[in-house]
Amino acid sequence: MNSIALDLGFIQIYWYSIIIFTAIFISGTLIIKESYKHNILDDFVVNMLFWGVILAVVGARIYYVLFNLPYYKNNIIDIVKIWEGGLAIHGAIIVGALWIIIYTTRYKLNALKMLDIVGVNLLLGQAIGRWGNFFNQEAHGYEVSRNFLERLYIPNFIIEGMNIYGKYYHPTFLYESIWTVAGFIFLILYRRNKYLKIGQLTAIYLMWYSIGRFFIEIFRTDSLMIGDFRVAQIMSVILFMVGLIIFILGKKGSRLTNLYHERESKDEIKF
Repeated sequence: MNSIALDLGFIQIYWYSIIIFTAIFISGTLIIKESYKHNILDDFVVNMLFWGVILAVVGARIYYVLFNLPYYKNNIIDIVKIWEGGLAIHGAIIVGALWIIIYTTRYKLNALKMLDIVGVNLLLGQAIGRWGNFFNQEAHGYEVSRNFLERLYIPNFIIEGMNIYGKYYHPTFLYESIWTVAGFIFLILYRRNKYLKIGQLTAIYLMWYSIGRFFIEIFRTDSLMIGDFRVAQIMSVILFMVGLIIFILGKKGSRLTNLYHERESKDEIKF
């Protein structure tokens, strides 16, 4: 499989980059649309997303590099080659969430509510972004037979894409993509609850993604490691517990207070 979508001679455009930017564009558009329903200014959200995407990408790369220091210490220039892969989603989640909290607090907006808006649509972005791994033929699982893949009833082009140097591998990118799409659909439906509390969507996002990633990581062959432990599984446990705590705390109080569907007052957002 060719990871290069377009070769202009002086520059090469990778499928990975195209897919990541597509994921960002679609998720960002949905975030802006949902924010508008809550009286949150477009300029406010666009500014937040612009810097948030940059910081999240930096965070994802730093996270990945830190757990691969032996290689990058001897290949410094490769640190900037993000188009070749090597973005850890947990690094993006952590840095992105911190940025949203800082940004919204600065402008007097409920940080947890903005995390709710972002989290739902981030799942769709993650689902799309995983296809970048497919074109880079990375983030796959252990070796399997072609017959095993055929029994999954997946399209032939995916089966062929999992043929790497004559061997077939678990399409773990596909497992995660399907899981996150399912999570996106579930949260879209769950969001219709008129008594939905602020923070519940964020909590479910953290728990949903963490459950899927924990088990999918078992099949991965490229896991970031701390000793004998997979870093992604450790982070999944931590983020699941954070989500569970947020969900439990958010259920406290009157049924009619702290509701997600209450619109923000434009005058209170000091942007």
